[in-house]
Amino acid sequence: MPFGVGERLEYDVKFGKLEVGSASMEVADVQDVRGRDTWHTVFQVHGGLKFVYRVDDTFESWIDRRSGNSLRFRKDQNEGHRDVEHIYDIFPERGVFIHGSDTAMASVTNPLDDGSFLYFIRSIPLVVGQTYSFDRYFKPDRNPVTIKVVRKERISVPAGEFDAIVVQPIIKTPGIFSENGHAEVWLSDDKKRIMLQMKSGLSFGSINLYLTSYRPAPAATTAPTP
Repeated sequence: MPFGVGERLEYDVKFGKLEVGSASMEVADVQDVRGRDTWHTVFQVHGGLKFVYRVDDTFESWIDRRSGNSLRFRKDQNEGHRDVEHIYDIFPERGVFIHGSDTAMASVTNPLDDGSFLYFIRSIPLVVGQTYSFDRYFKPDRNPVTIKVVRKERISVPAGEFDAIVVQPIIKTPGIFSENGHAEVWLSDDKKRIMLQMKSGLSFGSINLYLTSYRPAPAATTAPTP
């Protein structure tokens, strides 16, 4: 895997050209979920315009280190007047997920969530001009998740200049990767595939993330537990 415990990326958050906040993406630690070692990943976006629009989102994923499946997902979204928190426990071996104290609902084979998809796309071949479709979102009615590989280009962000490959992830769920958001993600065009930049449309403009710093994971943490 091109990531592991200790990897951390930090970003400036802008609305258009106006700097309004910060974001981070990290593999925080390894945690046990129902007897399985998981990568615990955290993606946070904080920012906004006073009296206009505020974004304060946290996506936490617990990813099975052996199978790559999502075992748990938490999202806390505060966007504009919308303030919601959801926690899901996902059981790939049973093909179900549970939302809070609700009864079990049907899931999919090899499930992923919003956050874990960001790590999943770093581990697959990406060919410009190709569109990839995956029936792996843990809520079946939100499938397929589409990944369009649109182009390669060289970009400049606060962390430096990089060769990048640009993808459009589309998930049928509210938020920065929604169908209406037209998000684009710039990944480094190398083995690490770190997220360099992201742009996503909102109702009145776009929220943009630009990499300011990158701390790689120690090599020993990128391999799954035998």
